[in-house]
Amino acid sequence: MNIDLTEKLKQYFGFDKFKGDQENVIKSLLEGKDVFVLMPTGGGKSLCYQLPALLMEGTAIVISPLIALMKNQVDVINGISEENGLAHYLNSSLNKAAIDQVKSDVRAGKTKLLYVAPESLTKDDYIDFLKSPDVVISFYAVDEAHCISEWGHDFRPEYRRIHPIVERIGKAPIIALTATATPKVQHDIQKNLDMLHATVFKSSFNRPNLYYEVREKNDEVDKDIVKYIRTMSGKSGIIYCLSRKTVEELAATLNVNNISALPYHAGMDAATRSANQDAFLMEKVQVIVATIAFGMGIDKP
Repeated sequence: MNIDLTEKLKQYFGFDKFKGDQENVIKSLLEGKDVFVLMPTGGGKSLCYQLPALLMEGTAIVISPLIALMKNQVDVINGISEENGLAHYLNSSLNKAAIDQVKSDVRAGKTKLLYVAPESLTKDDYIDFLKSPDVVISFYAVDEAHCISEWGHDFRPEYRRIHPIVERIGKAPIIALTATATPKVQHDIQKNLDMLHATVFKSSFNRPNLYYEVREKNDEVDKDIVKYIRTMSGKSGIIYCLSRKTVEELAATLNVNNISALPYHAGMDAATRSANQDAFLMEKVQVIVATIAFGMGIDKP
């Protein structure tokens, strides 16, 4: 495929040049190779499958466990085209009418990226749909691929079913992406996906733009948080909590202290969760208080 990738990068995403290994990853995928990508958060993993999906015939199946990430990326991709349906997602948040619309757009060849939760991919109805003759699959992208490995920190059993399901649907190149994998986890990912001979790209994890600070937690942690946010006028932030209850309580505390904040967690209905995410992205609120399912991969300063 003889394409000026830098020109296409500018056309679709507005960037003048690629970061790190992005261009070589994309070239490998366009050549039909299996690819393993180990790249730190902020390194631009998503673009490694988004751009080739826009350039190749058919629909790329992106397997991701993060509903917030799916929605954000679908909104971004659909925002670069005047046509509806360039990107879609299939997950538990959709009703039957929405699912039927997704299937219709995929069959019509409109959809270049279809984001699927791993749990959804295991459903026979979706497998039968994806293996139907009128669905052309360009490649499979397995995001957060460390979830495959029992040796990883975030193991999800349904991820280990991805390869047998891909075999049922139909073979196509696979790109596995993660920001975190020891050599043992990497080997487990590649072995499980039957891609031991994949082209491998590893990027440096040195990120000089990041600053970490660990403070001792005391009984006045809420006051400390409020005080800290007030020193960050005009800046957005995410506060992570371990439980849904704490998320709700802290969001309420911030609002009482005249800091615009909204909660985000899996216990909320899909419409509210989506509305809160959009409010954060559109600068309508300064802070999102969330469980760890939120924020990863979302492109926002």
